[in-house]
Amino acid sequence: MTSSNDNSIESIMHELREFAPPRAEEVGAERWLVSSMEQYRSMYAQSIEDPQGFYDEHAADLKWFEKWSRIVEFEAPDAKWFVGGKTNLCYNCIDRHVDEGHGDKTAIIWEGEPVGGQWGDGPEILHLTYAQMQEQVARFANLLKASGVRKGDVVTIYMGMVPELAVAVLACARLGAVHSVIFGGFSAMAIADRVADAKSRVIVTCDGSWRRGKVVPLKDNVDEAIGMLESQGGPVVEHVFCVGRCHNKISWTARDRCWTEEMSKVSADCPCEALDSEDMSFLLYTSGSTGKPKGIAHTIGGYMVHTYLTGKYTFNLIPDCNQVFWCTADIGWITGHSYILYGIMPNRVPTLMYEGAPNFPAEDRFWDIIERHRVTQFYTAPTAIRAFMKWGAQHVEKHDLSSLQVLGTVGEPINPEAWMWYRSKIGRGICPIVDTYWQTETGGHMITPLPGVTPTKPGSCTLPFFGIDAAVVDQNGKEVEANQGGLLVVRKPWPAMLRGVHGDRERFISTYWATVPGFYTAGDGARRDEDGYFWIMGRIDDVINVSGHRLGTMEVESSLVSHEAVVEAAVVGMPHEIKGTGIAAFVTLEPGHQPENESAAEELRKRLVEHVAHEIGAIAKPDMIRFTDALPKTRSGKIMRRLLRDVATGTEQAEQDTSTLEDFTVLARLRESSE
Repeated sequence: MTSSNDNSIESIMHELREFAPPRAEEVGAERWLVSSMEQYRSMYAQSIEDPQGFYDEHAADLKWFEKWSRIVEFEAPDAKWFVGGKTNLCYNCIDRHVDEGHGDKTAIIWEGEPVGGQWGDGPEILHLTYAQMQEQVARFANLLKASGVRKGDVVTIYMGMVPELAVAVLACARLGAVHSVIFGGFSAMAIADRVADAKSRVIVTCDGSWRRGKVVPLKDNVDEAIGMLESQGGPVVEHVFCVGRCHNKISWTARDRCWTEEMSKVSADCPCEALDSEDMSFLLYTSGSTGKPKGIAHTIGGYMVHTYLTGKYTFNLIPDCNQVFWCTADIGWITGHSYILYGIMPNRVPTLMYEGAPNFPAEDRFWDIIERHRVTQFYTAPTAIRAFMKWGAQHVEKHDLSSLQVLGTVGEPINPEAWMWYRSKIGRGICPIVDTYWQTETGGHMITPLPGVTPTKPGSCTLPFFGIDAAVVDQNGKEVEANQGGLLVVRKPWPAMLRGVHGDRERFISTYWATVPGFYTAGDGARRDEDGYFWIMGRIDDVINVSGHRLGTMEVESSLVSHEAVVEAAVVGMPHEIKGTGIAAFVTLEPGHQPENESAAEELRKRLVEHVAHEIGAIAKPDMIRFTDALPKTRSGKIMRRLLRDVATGTEQAEQDTSTLEDFTVLARLRESSE
């Protein structure tokens, strides 16, 4: 479809497959919490037209020390939710369940990465009850208080995926301290930048963490970061609490505190603070194109309600029904914040934390975990699913995955072929897939299927969640026609929305609220089909303008991945002397399809170009295809297309923030191969 609007994005992908939701008994679920489209439409309509009534009812599921006076106040870009209400995130994750007589129920199931040795034939496994978590969290909260931490102070947490990470996060929430969790794979420079921006005086870390059988030296990285801060006159770090995990050699200074020793010195009596709904709950830094990470600020009440509701309805969480929820993300990402801890624990369903890599000691580790713990809800990223595809279904077939009831994807749009593999190989051809669209900034799910009610289409995140007024518009804020690409916006406030960029009001407004005044702009291109389903077409700044046609990256990438030889692809724009902008494709091949020589490689490139032309049209044919063993990704699995654009255009040095890049050698190999 060609549009007269120069800012529209053309839709070139055609996906016609559709799958009805299964009956609850087909997947072994007790029941579906939302079981008909009539029920969904009724709840959705109330959430948009009568938010006062909707949230009065659903927020009452949680504990409030003082009830709110108004549900929402909004004048773009500023919102307040549950105005005047007082509550506590930690209380609703832990203490509420203890007070209601469920203290002996499992809160967290934890599995370490190492296998064998001191743990016998299998891995180290812990089952932590709500009562045990309450004691540990209260003790660490008292330690923070004894270290001078008060409400509103920022505590930096840089740890592996150990139980103490959850304890530290919830202890901050207990006090009203603001936690800033940094993923345990980040460098010393990334730590220093974030500590300096947050002016944090306390850091919580581990001696090391396990990753593919090797030790990541976390404490050494913290020490290096503190050295950088001291040399630059940055904030003084007064206390470093260190958990002994790997028992690797580390240095100790006067500011360092041993977690085990210090925890034995303090009381387990520390009541939760009654905090205002609009008090800040946490900062989470996300990469930006300017080279400086953005500190996204979230508050307490609205975030708590939205993550609780999305956890409940998106994943069909029901207490006391033998459910085990597993999100494979790290707590260092928003996915881990919202769907390992804050959105799952209030629903009183055990949440599983796994310490290590998906392919250690072998490529079947995830399926082994699902079988061992009888996981019922499994939530992972498309990049992981594509890795599973590359490794082969033989690893899946070794294990009994019949416990699974709901599958989820998160992090980026999933291409239809990966979606189909996920449904067939992991979901036994019956488990519903909830393809969730959301961001660090949104706090929780925005557009997602509900497992018992929404007919699903491979590659579509389907319909908005309750309270989300999402639309696809042009630059003037006018909704575009069905199957016409445009800007994805949210027209009304929602409870978990970000409240700002830490210390940078102008960046908050210009990034999220200036493109279409009055609307939150997600930065993504999208279209809605004739059924009202949303299809994410890629980041707006990744749109490729080919001969006057604005094409989204996701649709071209999906067409490449639908070829039997391709497991993963990333597409960016490159200079073209005739078209202005051409299409550069970076492709990772399936095992067994690697060309033996340059002649075979050129023949495969031609076949892929013709495949794209056949699938979606000649306008989308790549002008360059480069084969690569890996793509540059963030540690949460998102492809960093900005860096690929630099490679395609021959830019020597990337100016963007690369602190989230997982493997710098990937970028170096790509640059070398282009010379």
